[in-house]
Parts: sequence; C-alpha cells; structure tokens
Amino acid sequence: MLATLRIKFCILVLIVTGCANTPVRNAANTHGVTPEHWTAAKSSTSKITTEWVGAFADPALTALVNDALNNNFDLKVAATRVDAARQQTIIAGAGRWPQLGFVAGYVRTDSGTGVLNNGIGSNGYNAFDALFTLSWEIDVWGRIKAAQQAVQQDAEAVSADFQGARLSLAARTAQSYFELIEANLQAEVAEQSIKDRRTIVDLVRGRFVRGLTRGLDLRLALTDLANAEAQVAQSRNQVQIISRRLEVLLGRYPNGRTDAHIASLRFLPPPPAVLSAGLPSQLLERRPDLVAAFSRLQGMDFRVESAKKALLPRITLTASGGTSSAALTDLADPRTAAWNLATGLLQPIFTGGRLKSEIRLNEALTKEALNNYQRIALNAFREVEQALAAEQWLRAQEQALQEAVQQTVASRRLAVTSYQQGLIEILTLLDSYRSTLNAQSAHLTVQRQLLSNRIDLYLALGGGV
Repeated sequence: MLATLRIKFCILVLIVTGCANTPVRNAANTHGVTPEHWTAAKSSTSKITTEWVGAFADPALTALVNDALNNNFDLKVAATRVDAARQQTIIAGAGRWPQLGFVAGYVRTDSGTGVLNNGIGSNGYNAFDALFTLSWEIDVWGRIKAAQQAVQQDAEAVSADFQGARLSLAARTAQSYFELIEANLQAEVAEQSIKDRRTIVDLVRGRFVRGLTRGLDLRLALTDLANAEAQVAQSRNQVQIISRRLEVLLGRYPNGRTDAHIASLRFLPPPPAVLSAGLPSQLLERRPDLVAAFSRLQGMDFRVESAKKALLPRITLTASGGTSSAALTDLADPRTAAWNLATGLLQPIFTGGRLKSEIRLNEALTKEALNNYQRIALNAFREVEQALAAEQWLRAQEQALQEAVQQTVASRRLAVTSYQQGLIEILTLLDSYRSTLNAQSAHLTVQRQLLSNRIDLYLALGGGV
C-alpha cells in the first residue's frame, strides 16, 4: 500500500513539473506574421548602420551627442535602474544557497539566595554563547530558480530600456541640433525680409512725397514692415527655446547661449545618401523596446513556472550548533560543542486558493505581456514604414519648394519694376515679398524635416549609437 502511494506521488510530481515548464518562444513567431520586406522601400540584406551619428560627418554634432550621453541626468537615472535590477537578480537567487548565521551572546544570572558576611548575594552564573545556524531550502523542483530567472529577464529588459534611452537621447540631441540651425536660419531670413520691407517703405514714401501714390499705399507698406518685425521676434524666441532645450539635454544650465558653431552655420546639410533599412525580421532583434518587451514576456513565463511549482513539496534542511560555557576560554574547546540537524518537508494542502490564484494571476499577466509585445512590434513596423515613405515625399516636397524659392525671387524683382512703372498695385508688390519669405521659410523647414525624418528612421530601426 505504501509503495503504491509513493508511485502515485511520483507520477503526480512528474505531471505537475511537466506542466510547469516554460514555453520556448521565438521573437518572430511570437509577434505573428513578419513581412519579408518593407512595402515603402526595397529591403537590403546589407548591414544596417549602427553608429549613425557619424554618418552625418559633422564633428560638432558628434561632440554634442557624446556630451549628452555622458552628462544627461535622465540617462544617469536609467543607468542606476540597470544597477538596481542586477542587484535584484542576486537577491532573487540568494534563496538557492544555504543561509548561514552566527550568534554570539553573554548572559549573567543572579539568584540572590546566597549571602556573604557583608550581606551581598553571591549565587550567580555567567554564560558565553557562540552559536551557528544553517537553513537551506533544497530547490528540487526549480521553483526558486524559475523566480530568479524571471527577475533576470526583468534585469535584461531594464538593460534594453537603458539602450533605448541612449538611442532616444542621441536622436533628440541630433534633432534639436538641426532644429537650432534651422531656427537661426529662419531668423536670418526674417531679418533680411525686414531690410527688404524697409526698402519698399522708402520706395513708397518717396513716391508718396512726389504725389505719385496714395497714402494708403504707405500705410500698407508700414503695416507689412511691422508684421515682418513681429516675425523676427517670434523667430528669435524660437531660437532661445530650442537652445535651452538642447542645453538641458546636454546636462548644462539653460542659459540660452547659442553655440558659436551652430550660429555660424549658413545652411542645413543634406541627409546621408546611403541607407540600408535591412530586413523586417532584423528589427525584432535590434530595437531596444522590442528586446525589453520580449524579455519581460519571458520573465512572466518563468513566474508562471515558479507559481506552479509552489504546489509541490518543499524540502528544507536546518542545522544549528555551537557551545555555551561559563568561561570565555572554553568556547574554543571543541569538546563543549553541540549541534543538531533536521530535515523537513512542507506540502501545501489548503491555502484558501492563494497558490492557484497566483498561477492564474501570472498567466493573465503573461497574456498582457504577450499582447504588449505584439503591440510594440506592430508599432515598430509602422514607424519604419512611415519613415521610409516620408523620406520619398519630403524629397519631392523639397525639390518643389526649391523651385518655388527661385520663382518667387524672380517674381519679386519683376514686381518692384512693375510697381515703379505704375503697372501694379501695392498689394501685388507686398504679396510678392511675402511669397518669397514664405517659400524660403518653408524650404528651410522641409530641409530640416528631411534630417529629422532620417533620424526618426535610424531610431525606428534600433541598434546602437
């Protein structure tokens, strides 16, 4: 009868432990269907650029990014999370090892029954203790190991979060760098427009003095000049906003002082010509947010395994030993030592549904982690496809605006001549100047958008800095 019970118990253990094994997951299969190539551009099997900052061939940009990576406080906070997660892994695995302790003590007792000639009690006892304790839960089924592996996966996810923070910081620094260049150029365009408007005001005022035009024309020209001056103020305000934002990214005090190199630049560079988007399947292994989400999913798998194995018996080993003596020198005498050793088995029978609810809770959280991973993966594919498609349309827009700038400059010259000859009204002349300013401003904006979109694409593809 006893042998039969042992056989049934062993079969039960094998069934439970077999059900508690973590599933083998693959990043691509876990996501679902991964496309073979990008729909917005032709895929390439060549290696994707990792150190993309150097692709812009701008030493000043590289130096700013390095400063941000070394001094940004948000990144330093993320780095401390990595250290904390590593220590959590050690803490979670400590239960797999024996826990050894040492207790030393001194006890003085006095019964107060003995009386000397002077009336002071003399019956007493001194005790010096030196005790060692040992406790160890033997992880037969791997419950503690599975819990440790879950925390280790969380630590890997935090590490991936840190890499993602580095990549995001580098991207924001680079984009702020190009935004600041554009803002300075926009301010210069607006200031040049003021000079042009003043020329128009002088022209109209001269014609008004000679009686060749109405006072309304002069009023309209002065109004247009005032609007241009307001636009310059707005442009300069944008410069200081971006400058302070960049300084915070660099870990500097936001004093709003534009870097001399940035202020001296008179054009926005074109984006790097060569870019390999790689294959969609490579994205799942490169993007830090996808790596982090997959690690957290695997961590939940291990938590389910640990929760299921909590239903199995726990085998513990406890021991204690040491010595107690009235003389301190006797503590070193091995003959006075005593010790005991005990083993125990704890089998959960009734816990009010706590253990089974913990299993169901972790299974629900695993489904949440799976759906979260699929959501992040789908969004990652969208970001790459969107950036690839946007680059094509932004290039077409940039070429059209470049043509528009040339045409408006030519039309402005003709408008000045025509107004001097009395062939057009003042509103037509002012519109020609506004069209030139708007075209130049829009051209600068789309040039910067091309650079920002390229950085967005590098960010969407993941990898290093």
